Order: sequence, then structure tokens, then C-alpha cells
Amino acid sequence: MKKENIIFSNLYGKHDESIKGALKRGDWKNISKILKLDKQDIINKIKDSGLRGRGGAGFSTGMKWDFMPKTAGRQHYLVINADEGEPGTCKDRDIIRNEPHKLVEGCLISGYAIGADKCYIYIRGEFYNEAKILQTAIDDAYSKGFLGKNILGLKINFDIFIHYGSGAYVCGEETALIESLEGKKGQPRLKPPFPANVGVFGKPTTVNNVETIAVVPTILRRGPEWFSSLGRENNTGSKIFCISGHVNTPCNVEEELGVPLKYLIQKYAGDVIGGWDNLLAIIPGGSSVPLLPKSECENVLMDFDSLKNAGSGLGTGGIIVMNKQTDVVGSIARLSEFYKHESCGQCTPCREGTGWIMRVMKRLENNECSFEEVQMLEEVTHQIEGHTICALGDAAAWPIQGLLKHFKKDILKRIQKKNVA
Repeated sequence: MKKENIIFSNLYGKHDESIKGALKRGDWKNISKILKLDKQDIINKIKDSGLRGRGGAGFSTGMKWDFMPKTAGRQHYLVINADEGEPGTCKDRDIIRNEPHKLVEGCLISGYAIGADKCYIYIRGEFYNEAKILQTAIDDAYSKGFLGKNILGLKINFDIFIHYGSGAYVCGEETALIESLEGKKGQPRLKPPFPANVGVFGKPTTVNNVETIAVVPTILRRGPEWFSSLGRENNTGSKIFCISGHVNTPCNVEEELGVPLKYLIQKYAGDVIGGWDNLLAIIPGGSSVPLLPKSECENVLMDFDSLKNAGSGLGTGGIIVMNKQTDVVGSIARLSEFYKHESCGQCTPCREGTGWIMRVMKRLENNECSFEEVQMLEEVTHQIEGHTICALGDAAAWPIQGLLKHFKKDILKRIQKKNVA
């Protein structure tokens, strides 16, 4: 990616994150001009840019905004999902820590476009230091007249409030987040009705991820054509990828969508520990997507459609690398324990299934399973997948399915060896 196309120029915190530093980097530039645009014009520009949600689902951001009712006089809300709880993902907290004004400015513009004058940023409670930085950025924006009443004399009112979550992974799902924001237990709601019609406090609401909203000001300044020129068709723009696991230099990096996975690992993360030939598998989009074996990682591109075609998903862009010294069964068993712990218990397939999967995976890790149980494990994941209110059931099932798809022969060999012994 060319240096001049990078959106998050202070992603590594090398420069001042305060409003003074943000203004030097071009944040808040021509904000009054942007706020004079027609609301539908802003929405259309975001549609034309091809921006898709960066929180995992990859839904068209402009289309999501367009679902909001256009009738005046009814309270609308913008809610920002900063409850980053996906294992292997740590991009949003770096944006908040080092580029908070991109998020605050994005909230103002996005809120204006959807007709909202109030915004809640639902931030993970463990991100205490990041929340303090974000609150300082919000306070500074108020002091500059960028937030509050009659912003820049344009008769636009907009307020931002920070709400601390309590460390529940399921609150990353938008309706569970809304329930928690309202002071209730964080459990997903049935849809319909969708948040655009019945959201926070029963009012029309749009829920977006931090990274999604933080890129909006730059898109509007540089134009949707610029953003859509990056990446690939239907997978446009740049993305922050989080690279962790068995690499020499774990890092976050902003790159164009469609960049080869192997290129990302070798150029930015210092290659796999032990070299590329020592690679076993990679989880390409955060812990909830199926892993890919080395053979698939050779040529796969990092975008929504390419990874879907490869049998996995881009998700949050959290790349978890496993070399050949990894006990891949033990790693997936650990993830199954996470999903069992994080299930809210509302849906029977997830409540009962995640616990059963965890117990079987622990036995599989200890080489205590039979051939029949491995087959049953695969069947149960398909009984959970697609049968729950939210996608946590899918998130629990997919890592197991990826393991059995690519490493089933190795697992069965282990069981056969034990039986022979």
C-alpha cells in the first residue's frame, strides 16, 4: 500500500494523539463543508466507496445507513461497537489509543447522515486507558465547537457518551450490545425488528464498528472514487490486519483488501517462526473463522470474497499463525472452551452444544476419543450452526469444522495408533 493512501498514519502512536496532533494530520479539516452536504448525498458517497463493515460481518455501510427512517422529529441513535472481544483482534483499541479524533469526527459525520443527534460508544471495560484517551478527545472536540449545540453555527446538535461494557463477548453482537446499553442482561434479540426500526430505547439505531466509522471522514475528504480504487472489486479500501501467533514480529498493519496472506506475514510480521515451510495453519479472521492449512495459505487473498471461497472468512482481520510445533487440536480445544464460557445461554443449541463440544475437544486433545465420537463431533457442529439467534453458535462451530476438514486424517491416525498400542 502506498504511503499517501494510508488512513491511520498514527496507528503506532509515534505522534501526538491529542487534538493538536490530529489537526496537524488533517483530522477535522473542512468539517463544516462536509456537514453542509445533503444527508442522502453523504450516504450515497459511502455506498459508492464500497465500504463494508470492518467488525466482521462485512455488510455495506452505506446500505445499513440507508435503512434508517428518513422522517424527521423522531429520535435516532448512533451506537459504536468498541467492545473488541474477538481473540486475535486488537485493531480498535489501537485506533482509540492513537487516532481517537478519527473516531470522534466519524461519529459526528455518520450521526449527521443518519439523522442522529446522540451517539453512544460502547467500549470494553478492560480498555480503561483507551477510554480515558477517548474521553479527552471528546472533551477537546466539545471545547473546539465540533460537538454540542449548534455545531460551527450550522444548527446541528450532536453529543457523544461513553458507556463501559463488562467484558462479555456476546455484546459484540449488535442487539446484545443494545440490551446491555439499556441496562439489561446482554442477550441477543430476535430479528426482526431490526435496530434501524427498533433499537436503543425502542428508537431507530445504527450500530457500527470503530474502524468502519473512523475511515468515514477520510473517504468524504478524498472522495469515494479514491477509496474504491484501493483493494478489489466488491472488496474495496484498506483494512487493519492484526497478525499474531508464531511470527517473528507480531503487529497491526494497514493494507489494501485483497493483499496476499503470505505477503502480509512475510513483509510485516517477519515471517513464520522457523520459516514459511514451518507453517502448519493460519486462522485468517479472528478466532471464530475456520483455519486454513499451509497449502491454502500460499495464494489466498485477504478479502471477504476470496476467504469465503477458500472456506473461511475475513471476519475482523485477526490473523493467528500456527507453526508445525503447534498442537492444533489443543489450540482449537482452547477456543471451544472460550466459546462455551462466552455463550449467554439463551439458545439451547448454543447453551448445550458449546459445553458438549468443549468436553469432546478436551478428550480429543488427550487422545481419548473414538472414531465414532469424531464423526459425532462434526455432526453436532452442523446442528448448532445456523440454529441460534446470534452468530455465537456459528463462531463455536466453525473452528471445529475447519479443524476436521483439514486435519481429520491426522486426528484419525492418532486414534488408530492409540488403539493399536
